[in-house]
Amino acid sequence: MVEGAALEMLCGATHRGFESHSLRHRGPPQVEAAGDPLYPSTPQSPRVAGYGQLLKPEEIMALQLTSSAFSHSESIPSRYTCDGEDLSPPLAWSGAPSETQSFALIMDDPDAPRGTFVHWVVYNLPTSVSSLPEGIRGDADLPQGAVHGQNSWGRNDYGGPCPPSGTHRYFFTLYALDRQLSLAAGATKEALLQAMEGHLLAQAQLMGTYQRKR
Repeated sequence: MVEGAALEMLCGATHRGFESHSLRHRGPPQVEAAGDPLYPSTPQSPRVAGYGQLLKPEEIMALQLTSSAFSHSESIPSRYTCDGEDLSPPLAWSGAPSETQSFALIMDDPDAPRGTFVHWVVYNLPTSVSSLPEGIRGDADLPQGAVHGQNSWGRNDYGGPCPPSGTHRYFFTLYALDRQLSLAAGATKEALLQAMEGHLLAQAQLMGTYQRKR
């Protein structure tokens, strides 16, 4: 999977400044955590609540995102990377607000050499589900109504960690929304974030790391 690492390096150029343009350039970012507001090191701390939307601490801490495959800040097993079967990891969540109408999920890598690299985008997850099994391949594997957005490979699916060098961090961010989104399948991360503006109820984050063994 050498080509995967190379593509991650090259495609990062297209997404350079992606985070700053989609979140930071719409007025002062509203964050609750100190340090890096986009990719904090503490579990379940907020990234950015949205375009000027500030979440209360209880709204941030109530929603929890976990995986049975790894814990926060732990190494992601190779099974879920380009060095293994490249399966999406199992995820589970709890504590969503009662007003939640749908969930969205973004997995990205802020340590890619040329800018944040997006690995997985899913939205319109129904409130009737609170987990995703491992091995989500395409929309057919998602709960009814949910669809994939486009990742940095230009595909509408999951692409596992494949860092060209060093240890990278991979952030899984779950968003609880007060509506279903009017987005067709294949929307970019930027389009998803824009569609979520003003509709974010809560969010949770899980971070895993990965370094290729070569």
